[in-house]
Amino acid sequence: MAISKKEKQELVNQYGEWIGQSKAIVLTKYLGLSVSELDKIRRDIREAGGEFHIVKNTLAKLAFEKAGLEIEVEHFLGDTAVGFAFEDAPGLAKAIVGFSEESDFVKLKAGYLGNKRLTPQEIVALAKVPPLSVVRAQLLSTLLAPATKLTRILAEPGRQIAGVLKAYTDATVGAAPEAA
Repeated sequence: MAISKKEKQELVNQYGEWIGQSKAIVLTKYLGLSVSELDKIRRDIREAGGEFHIVKNTLAKLAFEKAGLEIEVEHFLGDTAVGFAFEDAPGLAKAIVGFSEESDFVKLKAGYLGNKRLTPQEIVALAKVPPLSVVRAQLLSTLLAPATKLTRILAEPGRQIAGVLKAYTDATVGAAPEAA
């Protein structure tokens, strides 16, 4: 079914919006996916803060060019679906790479992290990066480590004095004569 010029322009604008809002983009080949498999990959990507859409190649290519992203024609040949990471780039990559390892029907074509084009191998490497929440927790623990050590060092003399006093008290209480 043919679509009108106006509908095509609306699609290009929609693709452009998604590209503009994305922290990362992954282009895939999806030929042969069942509806339930497509629903599963979409659900996994949604949980990672992204979306997965089947796109029209010529219109997607126009949107990518308008956005100033470096493209290669072969990335827009055949069946193309695009994952957009609106929140967590490694989460999107992890969902798509995980699904592509389970299914023979999803193949990585290329991707973008910001404006940098990624190869399929770089997308796999991105999928191995821990999620944003884990990276934040690691950074926070690294920042807090010196303060925690300083607190322990400053508290140690007080602990030692308390230990000596407790030992002295235990020794004197145990050595006191019993009243008859």
